[in-house]
Formats: sequence, C-alpha cells, structure tokens
Amino acid sequence: MGQDLDKERFTEAEYTAFGERLREQLGTLRGLLDRPGFGEGPTTIGAELELVLIDGSGRPLPRNEETLRVLGDPRVVLELGRYNLEVNLTPLPLAGRPFEDLGGEVQEALAKVDAAAGAAGPGGGAVPIGILPTLGTEDFTREAMSDQNRYRAMSRGFRRLRLEPFLVKIEDLELAVSDVLLEAANTSWQVHLRTPPQRFARVFNAAQLAIGPVLAVCGNSPSFLGRRLWEETRIPLMEEAVDDRDIERRERRDGRVTFGSDWVREGAYELFERYVRDYAPIMPELRDNDDPLDVPELRLHQGTVWQWNRPVYDPAGGGHLRVEMRALPAGPSCADMTANAAFLVGLTLAEAERDLTGYRFAETYQNFYRAAMNGLDAKLSWPGRDGEMDAADLVLSLLPEARAALLAAGVVPDDVDGALGVIEQRARLRRTGSTWQREALARLGGDRERLVREYHENALSGLPVHMWR
Repeated sequence: MGQDLDKERFTEAEYTAFGERLREQLGTLRGLLDRPGFGEGPTTIGAELELVLIDGSGRPLPRNEETLRVLGDPRVVLELGRYNLEVNLTPLPLAGRPFEDLGGEVQEALAKVDAAAGAAGPGGGAVPIGILPTLGTEDFTREAMSDQNRYRAMSRGFRRLRLEPFLVKIEDLELAVSDVLLEAANTSWQVHLRTPPQRFARVFNAAQLAIGPVLAVCGNSPSFLGRRLWEETRIPLMEEAVDDRDIERRERRDGRVTFGSDWVREGAYELFERYVRDYAPIMPELRDNDDPLDVPELRLHQGTVWQWNRPVYDPAGGGHLRVEMRALPAGPSCADMTANAAFLVGLTLAEAERDLTGYRFAETYQNFYRAAMNGLDAKLSWPGRDGEMDAADLVLSLLPEARAALLAAGVVPDDVDGALGVIEQRARLRRTGSTWQREALARLGGDRERLVREYHENALSGLPVHMWR
C-alpha cells in the first residue's frame, strides 16, 4: 500500500485479469513457502508509525506534501489524509538492544517530522496519537484526501463494491458517510515480527491471544468528534469506516478490517488463500515483473485487507514472512511505543511455545474487544486460569512471561527491563494515554485545542505517559 499506482480508474476487464493473477500467484506463493530453507534467518522486528500533523492551535494541518518536501527523508511517506504521514522504521535484529535502538530512531524521526511540519505551516508540528481530539466532520471531505492515485483508486474501489453508505455506530455516535475518509482519523503503531514458515501458525495465534491484555494497557484513543467513546475508539472506527459488506455481502463473516474468526491451523498460506477467496479486489493494477520471488498483485491485494494481525510476505533477502501486528495506537511517546512493542513481542513469543488451538477462540476474540472498550478496567480471561481477571492484574501477572521470552531471544536484560518497566508502572498507576487525555480534558474545561498542545509538548519530551502531569 505504500507504493503509488500508475492510475486511479480500472476497467472490469482489469478486475477480471487481476483476479486471475491472484489465483496464479497463490500457487507461486505456496511453492515458495514449501521450499526447504525458505524464510530462515535471524528474528527481526520493525515498525511503522503514523503521525498527525497539527497547526499552532492544535487543529489538523493538511500539508503532508509540503512537509514531505521539506523533510526529504525516504523513511517518511504520505498517508490517506492530507494531515497524515507514516514513518517506516529501520528493521532490527531482536537480539541485542532492539527497543533502545527503536526508541532512539522514533524520537529522532518524530523531531524531524515535527520541525518539517513547522516549516510547512506556521506553528505546525506532528503528534503520535491514536485519534486527534480536534478532528471535525469538515476534516473528512474529498479535499482532505492525499493527492495520490492509490487513495483515489481505493475510494473508487470501495464505492464499486459498496452500494450503501458506510455506517459508523459507536456508543451514541452514529454517522453515515459515502467514502473511506474516516479511516484517516486512525493513526497506529504497527509492529512487524519476522517468523519462519514452520512456526507461523503458532506465532500468529499467539499474537491473537497476546493483543488483548497488551491493548488494555495501551489505550490512547478515548474520543472522536467530541464524544467520549471507547478506550481504543480506533478499533470500531476503523472496522466500520472501510467495511465493504453491503447488501450483496451480508453472508461474509469478517469485514475488511477484522480480528478474525478462528485460529490459524496450517500456516500463512491459509490466510493468503482466505484473502483471495473472500475479498474482492479494490485496486486491480497489473504489474510486469519477472522476479520468481515476487507476487506483486497478491501483495497489493493483501495490503487492502486490514486484519488486526495479518501475514506479510516480503520478497526481499530471498523472501520471508512476517506477522504484522496492527492494533496498537500511535503514541503517546517514544518510550510508550517501544514499551508496547516489547510487551507485545515478548508475550507473543512466550505464548507461541504452546498450542493454542484447544483454547476457545471466542474468548480471545472477546478479550480483544473488551480491552478496546474498557482498557485496564476490562475483565479478561486467559488459558489455564479460572474465571475472568481485572485487566491490570492480568497484565502484571504476564510481564514475567514476556520478560523471559525476550531474554531467551537474546535481548539484553536492561533493555527488556527498561521497556517492560514502563508497562508495569502504567498498569500499577492505571495511567494510559486515554486516561491522561480524559483527565487533561476535564482539567482544561473541555478545551480540546489546549489538550492537543499540551499532549504535543509531552510527546516530544519522550517521557512515558505515566510520568506526564
């Protein structure tokens, strides 16, 4: 999805040809995944950080192209909204000091984007935040979309599939919109974990289980359009903002953005096959490529199905697989984001040591949405434990498992303890980004612009949110 398209309009013949390419490339991918030695190599992690540009008053600043020109950094690319940018961080070996190094790069990149936004617009800056509190309905018009073929093509592709408006219902908020622009409200911190094919099912299932308690301690999106909603409002907003299930697709269980509906039992191919079988193409660009490792149409299509945890096939370096963990919010600070990554990766590696397919998937599914709705106040279940636990208590009880798994993977002890210590304090004090936003908004008399300005200053400091005023 990061690469622009050559055009924005496609014929029905191109949609048909694209579907044929997808089925051909599924066969190619299966052959690659079955090849002895494919995808072997050291475990690495990577991340993508989505940012919101703001003006001097704390409102969204629709100048991402101007900021990108000032910045001149190949790691940074445009996102859907004109007030969004994405930073692609450098992949790192998991062994060593990955979280310290990742945090340093996040802090450096955030400072650079912030300075470039200031040069592109008076008083401008950049914030890592799940949903910007000052967004209004006027920020989701067609004019707010970034000037790229891929986003116009995506919009046309959804309108081709969905005959009805997109319906968003979250608590007392109800919206009917005709385009996909609401997706631009959501900014995330997406973590990648390289995984050998033979362990993919275990690691993916473990990520599905782990994300519940991790998300509970990471909330940073408590409101949208002036309404207090879920602790992680991004989750329902993203699912409903691009749901292509209209009157012709009611029977499909999962939307375009989904947690999923069962454990993976065979491996990554099972998911890629499901994406081709269940989801119609929305951007059918045909590409000329003679590289036997590349499956460009399949990778383009897979980039338009936004499962909260999803597989990534990358042809680089002889080809490999990654689990992309997409559910974490951006922010509040670099210390928070690296701590979130450490807890999620560590708990995933710990749970991958056991076969989870005997545990009820419905409970894992329920954990995810309870955590998104209620954060540390959620009641969550866990394999091998009777009944439900307070999310904060469950998080604290799982930290030793995450720590042991990271140490076994070669992460040095002080890097592990520095990152997981942030999670421990956040859980003990019950102070997430969502908590801070709600309390600050009450303290400021409901002034969302002042809230954003204070948040911006704190985020740039690099301090974890439990240490903010």
